[in-house]
Amino acid sequence: MIILELVVLFGAIFLGARMGSMGIGFAGGVGVLILTMGLGLTPGSIPIDVILIIMAVITAIAAMQVSGGMDYLVAQAEKLLRRHPKQITFLAPVVTYFMTLFAGTGHTAFSTLPVIAEVAKEQGIRPSRPLSIAVVASQIAITASPISAAVVFFSGILDPLGVDYLVLLAICIPSTFIACMVGAVVANLMGKELADDPIYQDRLAKGLVKIRGKTKVEIQPCAKRSVLIFLVAIATVMAYATAISDMVGLISNPVLPRDSAIMVIMLTAAAAITIFCRVDAGEISNAATFKSGMSACVCVLGVAWLGDTFVSNHINEIKELSGSLLETQPWMLSVALFFASMLLYSQGATTKALMPAALAIGVSPLTAIASFAAVSALFVLPTYPTLLAAVEMDDTGSTRIGKAVFNHPFLIPGVITIATSVALGFVFGGMML
Repeated sequence: MIILELVVLFGAIFLGARMGSMGIGFAGGVGVLILTMGLGLTPGSIPIDVILIIMAVITAIAAMQVSGGMDYLVAQAEKLLRRHPKQITFLAPVVTYFMTLFAGTGHTAFSTLPVIAEVAKEQGIRPSRPLSIAVVASQIAITASPISAAVVFFSGILDPLGVDYLVLLAICIPSTFIACMVGAVVANLMGKELADDPIYQDRLAKGLVKIRGKTKVEIQPCAKRSVLIFLVAIATVMAYATAISDMVGLISNPVLPRDSAIMVIMLTAAAAITIFCRVDAGEISNAATFKSGMSACVCVLGVAWLGDTFVSNHINEIKELSGSLLETQPWMLSVALFFASMLLYSQGATTKALMPAALAIGVSPLTAIASFAAVSALFVLPTYPTLLAAVEMDDTGSTRIGKAVFNHPFLIPGVITIATSVALGFVFGGMML
């Protein structure tokens, strides 16, 4: 019977990957339906908290976007990149990493990818180099963002094991950022120089390559104000989490638990931006970030529910099969998370589906935290939105997907970045836990 259940599980994931976008969430629902009503399994838990956090954070980000805040951030990023254009391969991931860290979603990279491609092209630098590591950095930064659904959920299941939210961030932020810089070194060595690339030369001869120059973006009057409000909201989340932390203990009996506080603070930030930046609330639902965030909610709902349905019904068997292996080879958890995330297409969904099971079978908190970055392998299959956007925005043809599917410029820098982050996670975690 378990073989049939696995066929349903992976069949649903494969169907969702073929459908794309929210389709993986739809397919997850189909899988739950077959496993429960068809094969008699007990339904797993629905990741309600994860979905609600995504909704609250994305609402605040969308309000900031409508008020011009995202344009302002992109303008500042462009200034930085154009000030040091020769270092674009190293500065691009810094920009996308911190925008994701700040916003809690990797979709912020969409707005900076055209700038990265143009600056690289103007300098005669192969655009695939900065674009590849910039996309990877925007994905792995999710595992270090204080307001991302993946981090908040993971912290929640680590709390009973004595690992504080602040300790988790103190391990994940330096390990992932340093790993991105290592990935940038690797990306900077990949591919032919632009002038030696026959595909680029062919496109150049046909007039298909254009230099657009500096992007002219009109910054709205309240753009800076909206960014400031959002920054204050993030600072408030961090301050509240610190105050209720067992390590600090300023508030011993908090009125709101951390997850609820994040939702309330982010909704309040959205309200403040709407009021003080004179935003039409009806326009927020039309923002690109809002649409991508709601799509992520559907994906997490279907896929995480599907994963938990299977895992919760076979937790004892999983313990028997993997317990001894993970005890002797703890790094294998990162391999499992890596392959799961490349199929589930969501750091939050992968964390929700596998991390509770990993901790339940006796994986140590150190191993789980060190392996956490591996839930960011969304770059492996060349179908993730930011990856595809990078390919489309590079008219030199250097950022291309090969006929073998996996031979694309994102793979090697991405694998190196995750492997480095896992290794550093064991180092930093060993010092702090």
